[in-house]
Amino acid sequence: MRALVALSGGVDSSVAAALMLEQGWDVVGVTLTLFEGAGGDLTNADRDPPADGADGADAADAGSIAARLNVPHHIVDCVDEFTEAVVDRFGDAYMEGLTPNPCIECNRRVRFRVLLEQTALFGCDILVTGHHARVRHDAAGFHLLRATDTGKDQSYVLYMLGQEELARFRLPIGEMTKDQVRERAGRLGLRSASKPDSQDLCFVSEGDYRRFLRERLPDAVRPGNIVTEDGEVVGRHEGIIDYTIGQRRRLGIAVGEPRYVVDIKPAEATVVVGAKRRLLAAGCRVEDVSFVAGRPPSGRDVGVKVRYRSTAAPATIAPEPEGSWRVHFERAQEAVTPGQAAVFYRGEEVMGGGTIVEALREL
Repeated sequence: MRALVALSGGVDSSVAAALMLEQGWDVVGVTLTLFEGAGGDLTNADRDPPADGADGADAADAGSIAARLNVPHHIVDCVDEFTEAVVDRFGDAYMEGLTPNPCIECNRRVRFRVLLEQTALFGCDILVTGHHARVRHDAAGFHLLRATDTGKDQSYVLYMLGQEELARFRLPIGEMTKDQVRERAGRLGLRSASKPDSQDLCFVSEGDYRRFLRERLPDAVRPGNIVTEDGEVVGRHEGIIDYTIGQRRRLGIAVGEPRYVVDIKPAEATVVVGAKRRLLAAGCRVEDVSFVAGRPPSGRDVGVKVRYRSTAAPATIAPEPEGSWRVHFERAQEAVTPGQAAVFYRGEEVMGGGTIVEALREL
């Protein structure tokens, strides 16, 4: 039995590899390099989304961990694919007034496809990562579940995995808490035991994505007006990339009462602000929808998370003729943001999800 383990240099993937060795698996470690200058790896989310990467020491850390565990270690260059599929799309999305989630885009377009290809290339039976989530199998097929440690649960960023992927996928730390993972790493003498979780995007230095976008797209960032919903100009901005739906801080305006970003109009380079109640959405339209079971769940009642840290809100989902899906919340939700993911749950199980393309104020 041979397992390919995605080694990021972090504590979660380190312990995942060690657990597979303890279970008698022959382990091969693989690290993906995804962005020039990052020098690190995004194969495993040893971090809280939307952070999606690592610093320049991570590839070396992954090699050291592999040596400590006495397993072979390989580095796979995916820079061109990642740049086109994730980084370029990240910039394009912000210029369209969207708030993208690059961790999900990486999972959907690059990471798991490449890792499963490597799994076959190295003659491995399964792919193992250190994500905090669980996979179960029964007569109905494979099921993706929340992690035991709900504070570290990463099932939200894995919703695009289907039956074919889950059949070859193992998540050995999904039943453990983060403290238990670190304790196990310490007992094993792994240097990752005390390594902090990264909170930054792998391709953005010092976590400043606004500066990154200005350097990468200098001609596309232009100043414009901040206006009320009635069209009154109440301020100026240096680029719509500085704003996201629901934002209250750093607006640079004084209108006597709290105002939030309620709309972004990229064609006009305009940011629209309004009262908090204007953030409420009765539902949303979702595209690029996939379901873990390969088909929609029976019945249409689900819980929907519209952000990584949000609580799943009771809702119903229904298909639309053009292939998108419409979500109708039982109670209106705040700051439903185009570009983010809407992930469908039934209890602790992930049913599927997709990308929010429109917040619907009324249904």
